[in-house]
This record gives sequence, structure tokens and C-alpha cells, in this order.
Amino acid sequence: MSKSRDRVLQALNHQNTDYVPVDFGSTAVTGIHCRIVEALRNHYGLESKPVKIVDAFQMLGEVDEELAELLGVDCIGIGGAKDIFDLDTTQLHEQVTPWGQRVLVPLSMDLTPDSQGDVYVYAGGDKTYPPSAVMPKGCYFINAIERQQPIDEEKLNPEDNVEEFTLLTDADLGGTALGDVAFVPGMGLKEPKGIRSVVEWYMSTAMRQDYLHQVFEKEIDIAIANYEKLWNTLGDKVDVVLTCGTDFGSQESQFCSLDTFKELWLPHYRRMNDWIHQHTTWKVFKHSCGAIIPILPGLIEAGFDIINPVQINAKDMDSHRLKEEFGSQLTFWGGGIDTQQILPFGTPDEIRRHVIGQCEILGRDGGFIFNAVHNIQANVPIENVVALFDTLKSLRN
Repeated sequence: MSKSRDRVLQALNHQNTDYVPVDFGSTAVTGIHCRIVEALRNHYGLESKPVKIVDAFQMLGEVDEELAELLGVDCIGIGGAKDIFDLDTTQLHEQVTPWGQRVLVPLSMDLTPDSQGDVYVYAGGDKTYPPSAVMPKGCYFINAIERQQPIDEEKLNPEDNVEEFTLLTDADLGGTALGDVAFVPGMGLKEPKGIRSVVEWYMSTAMRQDYLHQVFEKEIDIAIANYEKLWNTLGDKVDVVLTCGTDFGSQESQFCSLDTFKELWLPHYRRMNDWIHQHTTWKVFKHSCGAIIPILPGLIEAGFDIINPVQINAKDMDSHRLKEEFGSQLTFWGGGIDTQQILPFGTPDEIRRHVIGQCEILGRDGGFIFNAVHNIQANVPIENVVALFDTLKSLRN
């Protein structure tokens, strides 16, 4: 992987590379659904075996070393022993999904549907408490179950909204959230307290800003302490840290104004990113879906080096504009292929032309790691996914 690492580092430093670096599978926002992983393994004639689930919430499958080599992947991810449901991912057993696929999941996860066809997940695997998540019948991923208790404004305690964020142990890794709605419901907590409704959380960005500042302050304190431990343990063996997945955009607009971003999020992001840049060699990776052109100047000011998933199918997220206006300040980790229209519904030839075009636009002068616009989903035709990787291979050759 030494050539791969050199290639990625050159791209991160906005230098031209021999060809565009590729990532599929290193993070929970750059992955491939387990159903597609199995189909790819079958297509390439690899050993038939249960696919290891690396993110049960989204049912992402492991892109293991032999598949990664065939796909031309340049990135390797590392993560903690516990998942978003507080389940131990180091102890696995074989289960069969509702769609009939053999997979490996944590021991305390049971994928057997109930009488209605739904699969329920329990925080820490403890079924003496109500379920924290559900895979509805006919669905290929898991949804949170909100367990919001009545809110007493006088008794709101910021500590309750950071219960799941703790200092690292010698055996575990972790990250930060800062309002990522995937974490708000507290799916790994048996009895979540604080603001655990996504709707309430979004309203709090306007109604309870003082409370959120306190929550974010505590999260960043924990994050910096954890990053210090990670740096002392891993040092420059790691090149990139994914710090936060809070989305600031929808398909057509933003969840907040740039002014609100600068008031509520920027000071906390800046404190975290300044520490990382002053004490490590790491580049800082920020995930945010949606139409975020108006927010990008704030993310740059906050010290982020990388933006993902580069949702080129959202309003005003034109690849040429992104590269011209922000390409010297940000690395685009994503945006390689439109996963809403082109990948699921295009022809192999349309996919080939689209991928080549995106590499030409975003890959100019470095600053681009090829990945799809978010994870590849379960129902994408396998011939289209193969066309994507065949095109990347042809560009390498």
C-alpha cells in the first residue's frame, strides 16, 4: 500500500498524481452495501463466504484486502470495537438477512424478523429495554427509534447529550458528533436522556443555542483528549481523521444560514481542528451531504481540509464551480459518480462517460479522492457498479 499512500498524500497536498486515488470502504460514509459487496465478490470469482458487516446501521459490507486490490482501492480505515448500537464488533456470528444473504454481525444482534417482518435492534444487545432501532420489512438498512422523554426546559442538562461520548480506552477508538442526527437518538443508550428527537434537535439550533454550545463544548473537550491519545498511540501511521458527520444541506437548500453556522458550530470546530493541525500531521475530514455551497466558506474557515460526499446532484453543487471556487482550499473526497440518478439508472456507457468527466474536473491539480456521492446502495444493478470500477481501471492503465 506504500504507493497508494503516496498517491493519497499527493492528492491531499493538491499535487498531481499518476492517477486519481480511490476510496471505497474506509469509512461509514464511503462504503458499499453488503448486498453489492457480495455481488462484486461473485462477479470477480472470489471465495463465497458471509460478508462481514462493518456498519450495521447502514448494512455496509467489508471491502476486504483481496476485493480492495481488485477494485483499485487506495485507502484503509480503522475504527473502534463498539458500533453505534454499543455492540461489540470483535465478536461476530453468522446471520441471514431478511433478503436471504449470509452476513457476519455482532453476537448480540439478531436479524430474525418478527411476525410483521421487522427486525429490531437493542442498545448493547439488552432486550430488557425497548428497542433502539428497527429494520422495517422490505428495507435494506436500519432506522433509529426515537425515545424522546418529555422535555423539562428547567432540567435540561448538557451532560445528558454527551453520555455516549467518552474518553477512549486502550482498546477502543471513537469520534465526535456535534449534532450529527444519526447520533442524536442515542441508539447505543438503553435510556437516552436530553434532546433525542431529531425534530427537537433542529429546533434547538434556533431555540436552545446556549444549551447546544454547552453540549458542543463538552464534546470538543472529549474529542481533543481522545485525539491526543490517538496521536500518541498511532502518530503519523494515520493520515486522515473523520471528525464529524453533521449534515448542513438538503437536496435543495441548507439546514442553517452561514451566520448561524458561524455562531453555533464554527468556534467549536475551529478549536478542534486547530488542535489537530498544531499537534499532528493529520488532515481533517468533514462529511456533510446536500447543497452546501453557502456553508463551504465557513467549513474552510473552521479548518477542515476535506469535504465529503460532494453531492454533485444537489442544488448548485456544480463540479466545475466547486473546483474553481474551493479546489485550492479543500480536497473533494467523493463526487466521483452521482448515486441518485447515474449509478442506479444509467447505462454502463453513461457511467463510463460520467466517471471520466468527474475525474477530469475534480482531479485536476490533485485535491480529489474518488468515491461515490455517499455509500453505494443495495439495489444498484451490479453491471453498473462493475462499469464504474472497470472505468477506474481503464484510467489507471
